[in-house]
Amino acid sequence: MKNFLLRAAFAAFGLWLASQAVPGIRIDGAGTLVGAAILLGLLNATVRPILMVLTLPITILTLGLFLFVVNAATFGLVAYFLRDFHVAGFMPALLGSLLVSIISTLLASFTKD
Repeated sequence: MKNFLLRAAFAAFGLWLASQAVPGIRIDGAGTLVGAAILLGLLNATVRPILMVLTLPITILTLGLFLFVVNAATFGLVAYFLRDFHVAGFMPALLGSLLVSIISTLLASFTKD
């Protein structure tokens, strides 16, 4: 549980950074930020693996590049479920998901398991 909360905090920081750096991403309020981080973690744990299996042929055909689309779709799905989290299209979702992934991975690399 502690590990999940720590990763959610890293994702929240990445989401905040994405909302500041990527035009087209807006988060209205700290509660929405925390909710988006938790929902993103839950969707990455449940929906993303299903999407990866369903899109495996096209992922193999594109040499793995289609996983960026899956990540952007998961990011956009969070915006769909949360009213105060806004993503204005595919490119902001793609850039936001990349930024959140990079920040979360970097911060997680500094912690012990």
